[in-house]
Amino acid sequence: MRYHLTAISANRKTGSIPVSTSPASTCPSTCPLLTQGCYAKAGPLGYHWQNVTRGRRGKEFADFVQQIQQLPSGQVWRHNQAGDLAGKGNTIDGIKLHALVKANINKRGFTYTHKPIEHHPQAEINRTLIAEAVAKGFTVNVSANSLNQADRYKALGIAPVVVVLPMETPKTLFTAQGNKVIQCPAQYKERVTCASCKLCAIRDRKVIVGFAAHGYARRVVTSRLKADTLK
Repeated sequence: MRYHLTAISANRKTGSIPVSTSPASTCPSTCPLLTQGCYAKAGPLGYHWQNVTRGRRGKEFADFVQQIQQLPSGQVWRHNQAGDLAGKGNTIDGIKLHALVKANINKRGFTYTHKPIEHHPQAEINRTLIAEAVAKGFTVNVSANSLNQADRYKALGIAPVVVVLPMETPKTLFTAQGNKVIQCPAQYKERVTCASCKLCAIRDRKVIVGFAAHGYARRVVTSRLKADTLK
């Protein structure tokens, strides 16, 4: 499997920081957006992702990790504009994650994961690996698919939390358990990017970051969220 690092992203929302892409085989089957609703499957990113998945672009994992290690000290970078943490499907590969965390020392890498952390045989191991990565400076945001799930993930205390929201959701809201959710500023502020915001790179933040449904399937995702089918 190959992994690709774009040294300077041309994505308007991320800004000009390094971003990586992992093969589609890393995506967990438990992700409710896997078959319908994943923003990364369409457009230029979708084409690029297909090429990485098919081994036409990128490097073997060991070489990819070396690229991360060579990034400048203090560099903010986003892991997985498409794909998930190393490991097939619902499993996190602890050896590969450890290597990536080590390469990230003195950098400010951040990512998001839909790997299961509850109600799954792999959940306990995944939680442990994610917590260890966060503790060592690599910010893994656990991705929830509803406000109720976001509350449960927040209560675990292992990592910062993000959540998928319907398109019309207010910019700021509170969950049933009183957790504050703020929508990603890059989604509604013209000049804000990941490069300038860096909120998702803060491993000990208190707020939950919400991402309003976006991309080609945003209306489908919004409809499913309103029907409370994403648990």
